[in-house]
Amino acid sequence: MSTMTQTLPDTRTARRAMIDSQLRTSGVNEEYVLARMLAVPREDFLPAEKAAQAYIDRAVSLGEGGHLASPLFYGKLLLEAAPAPETRVLVVSGGTGYLAALIAPLAGSVTEVTAAEAAALQGAGEYDLVVVDGAIEQLPEGLAAALAENGRIVTGLVLRQVTRLASGRKIAGTVSLQPLEDLGIPVLAAFAAPKRWTFA
Repeated sequence: MSTMTQTLPDTRTARRAMIDSQLRTSGVNEEYVLARMLAVPREDFLPAEKAAQAYIDRAVSLGEGGHLASPLFYGKLLLEAAPAPETRVLVVSGGTGYLAALIAPLAGSVTEVTAAEAAALQGAGEYDLVVVDGAIEQLPEGLAAALAENGRIVTGLVLRQVTRLASGRKIAGTVSLQPLEDLGIPVLAAFAAPKRWTFA
């Protein structure tokens, strides 16, 4: 109990510093985003030996394709996603559960799947919003099908070897992703595009 009393103020101070030095300085100032980022301790989603890296300004790799992305990525993603109390959200996890924890109180319902599960989805318009905890090279048909008509997706996107935050909307059964801004985002191998033949 005494250990918990000593560590909680320290991590909350770290989260406030993260908000002031990483989010606000990059244009993330909306109160609902900052409130969620302050409320959820990032270290709770890391193994004990990596907890000290929880508030650095870049992704923490967890091996086997897992990661905790940078605070700025989650702040920008939440800002763009803007889930509402009636929103049905599908979260494609980066391997920690952190993104789902951020979104859960803001949305009507949250379903979390792994990247491998998302790549093999057989959806039928069940979700109003899909958020992806990482960058993808291509959007699997099953994940697009899981979106309801006029539903939205917010994700990282790999374009010409640069990762960008991107968003899209399903219109007439088709989802088109529009890049928003360059941002350092861990790449999800499960969403890699097929390799093409090249000639030396």
